[in-house]
Amino acid sequence: MKLFLDSAKADEIRHALESWDLDGLTTNPKHVKASGKSFRAVLDEIAELFAGTDKPVSVEVDPHLLDWRKIVSAGADLSTLSPNFVIKVGASEHGFRAIRELSSRGIRTNATLIFTVAQAWHAARAGATFLSPFVGWKEQYGEAPDTLIGEVRAMLDTHDYSSEIIGAAIRNPRQVGDLAVAGAHCVTAGLAVYQESVRSPFTDMGEQIFQAAWDETPA
Repeated sequence: MKLFLDSAKADEIRHALESWDLDGLTTNPKHVKASGKSFRAVLDEIAELFAGTDKPVSVEVDPHLLDWRKIVSAGADLSTLSPNFVIKVGASEHGFRAIRELSSRGIRTNATLIFTVAQAWHAARAGATFLSPFVGWKEQYGEAPDTLIGEVRAMLDTHDYSSEIIGAAIRNPRQVGDLAVAGAHCVTAGLAVYQESVRSPFTDMGEQIFQAAWDETPA
């Protein structure tokens, strides 16, 4: 399973590239806002950080765009800014039509805000490069998310679609592990989630036991 970072902050991205061997990046308007910089400034920074690699970077079109022609136009413009850029498009009737058109032009896409297998199927059929089911949001609002990723993966495998699943809106390390077991191709999460995922209080306890034994062993 590939490790993507969900962020638009240059310092976080740089750290993840250096320390985590990051496989790719996802962004959204909330992350761009949190960076405190303009949309274009953030994209320019990200493009520079990933220059010379083949790592995908998902950047989202203006979510106010509801007509597929305008989505295509905006996505095509964004794609010219970096060969790494993958165009994020929301799951909708116009969104899927835009994905179909962008894909026909050789522009990679990420169908975002997916919450059902049917939505994932429409996106895959339209030629989306990536599908982004939002796992954390489903759990946050009382829906069990544990079967969605496995069902989407089964649908892709059954019908031989080439789209890859990016498990998105990940809130804790348990969800990272669940995605890996369920067959997600990629996971995207904030840096804090990944940092927490390498820790366990049992590991800390074990280290303390072994440290004490080491110190009490005669030289």
